[in-house]
Amino acid sequence: MKSEKSRRNSLQAFYDEEQLEVLEAQKALHARRELLEETCLSHRRKRQVLSPKDLKHLIVDDKHKLLYCYVPKVACTNWKRVLMVLTGNGRYTDPLAIPANEAHLAGNLPKLSNFSVPEINRRLRSYLKFIFVREPFERLVSAYLNKFTRPYNTAFHKLYGTKIIRRHRPDAGLKALEKGNNVTFREFVQYLVDPKTQQEEPFNEHWERVHSLCHPCLIHYDLVGKYETLQPDAQTVLKLAGIEGTLQFPTSSKTTRIDSNIAAGFFNQISPDHQERLFNLYRMDFLLFNYSTPEYLRT
Repeated sequence: MKSEKSRRNSLQAFYDEEQLEVLEAQKALHARRELLEETCLSHRRKRQVLSPKDLKHLIVDDKHKLLYCYVPKVACTNWKRVLMVLTGNGRYTDPLAIPANEAHLAGNLPKLSNFSVPEINRRLRSYLKFIFVREPFERLVSAYLNKFTRPYNTAFHKLYGTKIIRRHRPDAGLKALEKGNNVTFREFVQYLVDPKTQQEEPFNEHWERVHSLCHPCLIHYDLVGKYETLQPDAQTVLKLAGIEGTLQFPTSSKTTRIDSNIAAGFFNQISPDHQERLFNLYRMDFLLFNYSTPEYLRT
């Protein structure tokens, strides 16, 4: 494991534009961080102060001095598996041997919110902080498909599906009202843009905006990885942490990835008014992480 000084030197060199042999991937990562900081400066409304409850998505690896803010539907299962290997003291060796449900068990990985304020500040100052993001509407479609169209997600159907159907399906049958297992994407979007939704409770983490989960304008992330360039970005994180040779980031086993064409098919069901309202909800994620407005929108 690298010492803190050598790891910080690696990070400094990584972001030094005067290096003659900077890889294209490194240039992209540097540009992302610069753009994020510039966008934060131009859109910050008022000074905010982080509280411990704002840090519940940051996972701590004290051994390798890492802070990872996990975003559901952005390879967070595999990142949690990797961190379980790194922090497990030999209990785990192969990330993919860890069942997905075990990776998400509360208490398996320490959260930054569990520490005292001085301990939080010390880690924020000195640890390598990273985040992985994804095109906001492709992430949203992925969350919808996973949580509302899979028969095994009965907890989501009961908790959210029944509520969505009750509120947004005037002619709902008794079975749909009881089970909540056939929510349409149009109904899901209606639920998201309905002002009552966030008045009642915060968004679920699977469709909450990244800037609300990870506070990238208050926490200065050293590295912003993207789902679209997951493998090279993940290897860069492992390299900067000094563990590239001992562990590989798992390759996704998914045969179909949600892309703009698939997302467009779902958004064709949505009215221009609701498309515009939804884009306004996720606008800061598009801006902060340099995602273009989707061409399929009819706003």
